[in-house]
Amino acid sequence: MVILNSERIIKSVSKNELVKTVRKRTIIERKYNSFNKKIMSSIDWSRFTQRININAPLQKLYNAFATRYLMQQWFLRLCEYKRNDEPLADHELIKAGDTYKWLWYGYPDSTAETGEILKANDKDELRFTFGKAGNVTVKFYEQQNENIVELIQENIPDDDEGKKNWYVACSTGWVFYLANLKSIMEGGIDLRNKNIELQAMLNA
Repeated sequence: MVILNSERIIKSVSKNELVKTVRKRTIIERKYNSFNKKIMSSIDWSRFTQRININAPLQKLYNAFATRYLMQQWFLRLCEYKRNDEPLADHELIKAGDTYKWLWYGYPDSTAETGEILKANDKDELRFTFGKAGNVTVKFYEQQNENIVELIQENIPDDDEGKKNWYVACSTGWVFYLANLKSIMEGGIDLRNKNIELQAMLNA
């Protein structure tokens, strides 16, 4: 192995060559920073969309979001849906105006999320508030002979906190949970980490 001595290399390079190299590097860095800035400014930080194809009936996919029982099979460790402060039954479909309380595996009870169902048409679309992270709309439809679940989260605050805590965290979180929905529906395998002692896990 040949170990290069940076001091010798610098001495062997003429001053003009060194200046040219530094200038080239500066130009490249400026172009990169400019390009990166354009990319970042082109992102709509207030919303994102996630889609997945799942081999299951559309009504069952809708019910996976709209019933307490099925929400706990792929998404939550505790799902409470209420109407006029009365809990809904395990398989009772939610309606607009209902409220929810959600708890996830891997997180303590103090991280409970509460909100309201804004729309639920019993077949192919529902919408709910999602705390500081905005609102979520979920649509269910057929495309190219496959059943699609499309999730849109919008009204996300576009400040630094919103970008980091809601846009990035929520978009990556939904990727896993939608993949888990597909896993449950197509193979019955739950991919979630259910051990609260295991922190910072991809699957929680």
